[in-house]
Amino acid sequence: MTVIDPSSLTPAEVRQLCREDKWHREGTAGVCDGHVQANVIILPEKYARDFRLLCQRNPVSCPLLGETLPGDPTVPSHLALNADIRTDCPAYALYRDGKRLRTASSIADVWTSDSVAFFIGCSFSFESRLVQEGLEPRHSELGRNVPILLRQHGRLHASLFPITPPRVRSITSPFIHAHGEPVAYGPTGALSLGIDDPLGLCPDFGDPSELREGEVPVYWGCGVTPQNVVMSSGLKEVVVGHLPGSMLVLDMRNEELQKGW
Repeated sequence: MTVIDPSSLTPAEVRQLCREDKWHREGTAGVCDGHVQANVIILPEKYARDFRLLCQRNPVSCPLLGETLPGDPTVPSHLALNADIRTDCPAYALYRDGKRLRTASSIADVWTSDSVAFFIGCSFSFESRLVQEGLEPRHSELGRNVPILLRQHGRLHASLFPITPPRVRSITSPFIHAHGEPVAYGPTGALSLGIDDPLGLCPDFGDPSELREGEVPVYWGCGVTPQNVVMSSGLKEVVVGHLPGSMLVLDMRNEELQKGW
């Protein structure tokens, strides 16, 4: 059996594997070095304007990269060519009335003529830069999903990376469309965010983390935030998001994301 290095795949190859239901790796951390990954949320058109405003007013957690036309599952070409949002994510989560219904590898059966998909930046986009700087994220090193923590007040989710912090701000701050620089550092920062699991031992999504000597937990805004907002809204229609940790891999390169488009 041939072992494929996920970092060496092209985005189109990853999407094709997903489309054929042949993606058997958990999550997309470390996949397609140098390329942007996106969180996904899919809503009925009547909620699109409100969701767009949510993203505009909360750019740290919800940096909007683009959206589809109503009823058209084609991912915008500035993000990826020949990509179909119904099939090209590794895994989806379906919600209704604030509860998860199920997960799926395709959502062709629930996509409708008024569905609109939104694409939101993801911190996975700057992970390769951290690796280049000798700061490999712990979840990537361990082959796990990134731990995601929910604030006890408000709807912000935060991604946690145990890391040696002095350089991390300058490395990640240029990635403003992928959450940018951290929003908090260490236990005091966790307290300011209202997070009661500062070490990520029992995350709300993803896998537990490990903190080593000389490291502190560092927190970024997280693109799971809009899923949480939508769930808390109790919409009666089916809403779809990517399964946390399993992003849509785009053709767009990190350099384009840093420069704007």
